[in-house]
Amino acid sequence: MHIPPHENNNVPIVGPDDANVPLAYFNIVKLNKDETFVSAVAGYETCLVPAHGTIDVTVERPGGQNVSFDGVGERASVWDKEPSAVYVPVGSSARFVCRSANAEIFVAGARFDEAFEPFVVRPAHIDPVQYGSDDTKTHRKIKHILGQKPPGKVGRLLVSELFTVGAGGWSGFPPHKHDSDRFPSETRHNEIYNFRFRPDHGFGLQLLQAEGSTVGQAYHVLNASTLKIEGGYHPCVAAPGYEMYYFTILAGLSRRPLTQFFQPAHAYQIETIPGIKDMIAKFK
Repeated sequence: MHIPPHENNNVPIVGPDDANVPLAYFNIVKLNKDETFVSAVAGYETCLVPAHGTIDVTVERPGGQNVSFDGVGERASVWDKEPSAVYVPVGSSARFVCRSANAEIFVAGARFDEAFEPFVVRPAHIDPVQYGSDDTKTHRKIKHILGQKPPGKVGRLLVSELFTVGAGGWSGFPPHKHDSDRFPSETRHNEIYNFRFRPDHGFGLQLLQAEGSTVGQAYHVLNASTLKIEGGYHPCVAAPGYEMYYFTILAGLSRRPLTQFFQPAHAYQIETIPGIKDMIAKFK
């Protein structure tokens, strides 16, 4: 499930119909000034998010009704300013050209079968929230790019950026999962993370624990590690002294809103943690 950091040469890191996370798609595209890339993923709606740099984007639609968005991306790194993005509907392709010295672009996707309208997400559209607490080392900041209320119609794709607040600490806590379609208590979503650390030699651990298992698996994640999550409880933690960021893709089985099932309190005796009930309530 862990894909170690590597130079992917603009080839999808998690391609269509992946054996573990078939609902989701992920690519990283790196360009120098004036270089162009065309992203076309049949059967998937996608979202382009510059990790750094600026791009001009033309969404090429069937029938020639193209839509252009210029100057997408205003930051020097994921740690700087707010993200921007372009939503690309199913059946359309996105041609983007680098306008800065260089750029790194995340391409997130979800399997879908209905074409909506393309739109741009500017920094003013970002929906930021914070969860957890400093006392429990679970304080994190989430920037929803395509959340439950994006500035346009989206099918099954949710895209966010998550940051630990301070150096070291947990995210994805309390332990939760979203691998079963039993609305309203839980909805099925495949998930992909791409991690970044500050300083960039930092590291962390991603835990995956299947429902009913007492012992899960731990993955050593580094700067630019990619993690596929097909199911199970999946908290992660940054080592002391390092800030952790991860780009998140959630691709749903249906258009139902994301609903998460939390690990019963007795499994980890988490009922003894101050404020745990309030933390769970904020996620529901």
